[in-house]
Amino acid sequence: MEYSMDELLSEERELVFSYFNEKSAWIIGSWLYETAKTENLPITIDINLSGRRLFHVACPGTSVDNDAWIERKVRMVNRTGHSSLYTGIRLKNQGKTVEAAMLLPESEYAPHGGSFPIIIKNTGPVGTITVSGLSQEEDHRLVTKAIRYFHKEEESI
Repeated sequence: MEYSMDELLSEERELVFSYFNEKSAWIIGSWLYETAKTENLPITIDINLSGRRLFHVACPGTSVDNDAWIERKVRMVNRTGHSSLYTGIRLKNQGKTVEAAMLLPESEYAPHGGSFPIIIKNTGPVGTITVSGLSQEEDHRLVTKAIRYFHKEEESI
């Protein structure tokens, strides 16, 4: 499934948190890990809040390359305040590379799906939830499913 820029911006408006802390990271990270285990997904999961790593796990089938992709995707989200997939699609639509459009080295910044900003209502982006190991669209979809799961859990409390 291809995403449009409007769909991705809509997700960013929808998937806002009223708060985010260590327990939030544990709930989301654990859901991602259990999903990966159940579906045998070779992914690495990373959750950061204000530069502090709260959750990180590498599932079977991953490598150090997944950690490098995570670092590059996270830098992209921290730089733009948007999901890494949104930035990638925006650049593709412009026909530009991240280096040409933003003067950023692609070796350090990855405009590829899988990293989503942790956006706090009335505050803005404060961290990232990132997955690496699948196609960029699947990485993105898995992260947004995890956030939706968290919001459903939060409502039931």
